[in-house]
Amino acid sequence: MGINNIEISRLSLDDIDDLMAVEKLSFTIPWSREAFIEEITNNKFARYIVAKVNGKAIGYAGFWKVFDEGHITNVAVHPEYRRIGVGFLLVKSLIDMAEEENITRMTLEVRKSNIPAQNLYAKFGFKVEGFRKEYYADNKEDAIIMWRENS
Repeated sequence: MGINNIEISRLSLDDIDDLMAVEKLSFTIPWSREAFIEEITNNKFARYIVAKVNGKAIGYAGFWKVFDEGHITNVAVHPEYRRIGVGFLLVKSLIDMAEEENITRMTLEVRKSNIPAQNLYAKFGFKVEGFRKEYYADNKEDAIIMWRENS
């Protein structure tokens, strides 16, 4: 399986069942079904995309547009599909979408221990700009704040 089999599209309500499995396997405190529904139906600042293989959602990513900045909320990939470029495609697609919407800067928080994610973001020009002490509720882990200037 390679990244050529992966389709990226806007997240829809039809994707939520598949997404809930990805969410539960990716986060110790997963978002609820209701949170996803709220994000894609009522949050005018939210932009979410989904990665699919044969019509099944295997990953997703999103950001909130706040004026000319984009705050990446989540990037998650089903464990069976990690390390083949799905996360790369999702982040690239978010950046492309942000640039189409004239977003000049993007930011995110990432766990201090999540070196693979930090390395992925660095490939796209995200740089460490600060820290949030005890940011994650599940284990009080610090977050690294990263920023990227869009071209």
